[in-house]
Amino acid sequence: MFRMFLSLAICANVICLTLANDAKVAADQNPEVVRVFIFAGQSNMVGSDSKITDVTNFPPFVGYDQPQPDVRFNYCIGRENKSISGGWVPLQSVNGIVGPELSFAREVKKTINGPIAIIKIAAGGTHLGGDWNPDEPSGFKMCPLALQVIRDALADLESQGIPYRLEGFMWHQGENDMFNPEYMANYGANLKNFLSCMRRDLNAPNLRFYIGELCTKTIWGMDLRPRMHAISLGQQSVTREDPLADFVATSHVGVEIGGGVGLHYHYGTLGQLEHGVNYAHAYLKAIGQAEETERKLASWPYPAGSTVKLFVLAGHRNMEGERSFVQDLERMKEKTHLIENDPGIAYRYSLGGGYKISDGWEPLGPAGFY
Repeated sequence: MFRMFLSLAICANVICLTLANDAKVAADQNPEVVRVFIFAGQSNMVGSDSKITDVTNFPPFVGYDQPQPDVRFNYCIGRENKSISGGWVPLQSVNGIVGPELSFAREVKKTINGPIAIIKIAAGGTHLGGDWNPDEPSGFKMCPLALQVIRDALADLESQGIPYRLEGFMWHQGENDMFNPEYMANYGANLKNFLSCMRRDLNAPNLRFYIGELCTKTIWGMDLRPRMHAISLGQQSVTREDPLADFVATSHVGVEIGGGVGLHYHYGTLGQLEHGVNYAHAYLKAIGQAEETERKLASWPYPAGSTVKLFVLAGHRNMEGERSFVQDLERMKEKTHLIENDPGIAYRYSLGGGYKISDGWEPLGPAGFY
């Protein structure tokens, strides 16, 4: 009798799990369900020191300065003087700056066939140890503010009968924590607690987080590298242990170096555009829809036993070719052939500190934006 009861219980559990999985698959494949992404953090999540009017200067992103009426956007940005959407609006630049959500949405839409929405809560100069502390928020009390903004935005969708699911939480923050010894030393523990509390308070136990690296290409990144590294170690300690948290590298992006203190630690326009693409690629990889390009050599281009002249090129951003875009070759006479892969020259590479690595030997040719 006990065995029969146990067998029935097991069968019931299997059926329930199957139905649950089927329901999840159905939701994932339902083109009517809005995928809601949360963007939160401090000034590099805001997009500070970027200019929407400069977007046209960067060929891969021409047109990214235009509003996206097919993407819902709800935001609360800033500290003392907040910019608030007051509900859902079309995705667009706020205050003439470039937030990473602009390029993120365009990149995701290239692959995803379905509606997406973005909720953004970001304020410069805020720290996880205080402002974003979910247990004892201080300063600008960003954590309770974020929860309220998110809940109100989701309630608005519900009131309109719009089906949705929380799809991802993009987080870029930590620069200010590195100036407080206690916050810096405990960044990993504080981040772990933040993720746990957000999942609990949003009733989203399986919400995936994408943790953006602090960029070491900025002036702060170079001058304060040990502090930046301490925050990075804290971030990666969380993403290693949490199966629903991914570390998103950003130290390869084309940050702007120029006048003004803000550009000592902000990405600038190009950096923000690439910043958003980083999150998009991380998300698409997490759901198994990352674009894969095959560039392997069809055959080894050199005769067997021949001596091959090997050239090693190494260095920093100028060696990467930063801000020299592949698209520019199309407008240069007698240079358009450089766009094509050359199977007569074998090529291996590691770019952006290991962000992009060749799959063995490939034909010589453009391997990225530059």
